[in-house]
Amino acid sequence: MTEKSSSFSKVSELFYAYPQESLAVLEKKQDTIRIGIPREITAQERRVILTPESVGVLVSNGYEVYIEVSAGKYARFSDREYTERGARLCFSQEEVYQKADIVLKLAPVTYEEASLLKPRQTLLSAIHLGTLQPDILKIMMEKNITAIGYELLQDEEGEYPIVRMMSEIAGYTSIMIASEYLSNRHEHGLGILLGGVTGVPRTNVVIFGAGTVGEFAARAALGVGANVKIFDESIHRLRRIESLLGNHIFTATTQVHYIIDALKRADVAIGAIGRFQRKNRGFLIMEDWVSQMPQGSVIIDVSIDQGGCFETSRVTTHDNPVFVKHGVIHFCVPNIPSRVARTASYALSNVITPLMIRITDAGGIKNFIWQEEWIRNSVYLYQGILTNEIIARKFSMSYKDIDLLVASSHL
Repeated sequence: MTEKSSSFSKVSELFYAYPQESLAVLEKKQDTIRIGIPREITAQERRVILTPESVGVLVSNGYEVYIEVSAGKYARFSDREYTERGARLCFSQEEVYQKADIVLKLAPVTYEEASLLKPRQTLLSAIHLGTLQPDILKIMMEKNITAIGYELLQDEEGEYPIVRMMSEIAGYTSIMIASEYLSNRHEHGLGILLGGVTGVPRTNVVIFGAGTVGEFAARAALGVGANVKIFDESIHRLRRIESLLGNHIFTATTQVHYIIDALKRADVAIGAIGRFQRKNRGFLIMEDWVSQMPQGSVIIDVSIDQGGCFETSRVTTHDNPVFVKHGVIHFCVPNIPSRVARTASYALSNVITPLMIRITDAGGIKNFIWQEEWIRNSVYLYQGILTNEIIARKFSMSYKDIDLLVASSHL
């Protein structure tokens, strides 16, 4: 591990040990980098990319931070908390984009937001490949934007920290949501306690997908005393989750008769395998199988933003999160971590803040990309040049290898 990699790990460890006010202040840089944080305009997005504490750390390390009014509203961070830690308020999106060298946001940029980007800016945001529009990509390319996608962001060990953190939150939260709708809160709810109590049979939770979402949904369900069965197409993933959670869970491959038998007894079904993640791109759970579930049972389709796991699923919203089909309550809200926006915002800050410190230590994003090979996998636009093969194939566009671009920049 390089000296810089070691320093990044140390800073990351510090960020997991709150309160953040106790973080060491690194030496300021003479060349100030300006960060812009616009308010999210996507209806389902309630998180904010940096907490006030994180802003304070970055300001102490030489950054100027510009944040749009009410950007942290849904995560319960006030404008005053940001300004007290050194942020400068902006009263429009246009002002944020005009001030910033680096734009930090969560949701993918819309056509309107892409139009506000300045030439040669740096953008950090989600991509959401399934909904990415070529017109938006072309605007960014014409403006020579350097763009980093959160779904692609890896650390030095090859892990995807943002994807994993949000998956952990989605897994835990899915069980909390299921518990809520199993109660009498909903008119179709069974009125039962998830997990059960002494002398009362335990509830049955069926989880489709043995990845990070499935793992943490299982941990939460086991924690309240439920019976848990996990299905996956991969024997390797099933072995892994058995080794992590022990003999407290039941595992099975995705064979039809196993699935139908489990659904007939399920109080809760969690979908963590998206249609686009499957080899045949079909739904894992067919409508006829859902119709055989107990009346008042609950489906949480965590994978709805990846095409959904259940044939009966359709996208819902945080304001109107559920519908009933075949007597089964369906919760199909994309971006479940936004339901716990404050916790999710802290988790995001834990990743983004040390990354920003690394960038300023390197003297800017260009130097950082030159110096650190591990960050290049997350760069899908480099000074307006498309560098991601998957995106290029999707839109039948040409792309260039970022390592070659960086090497040629040194010539």
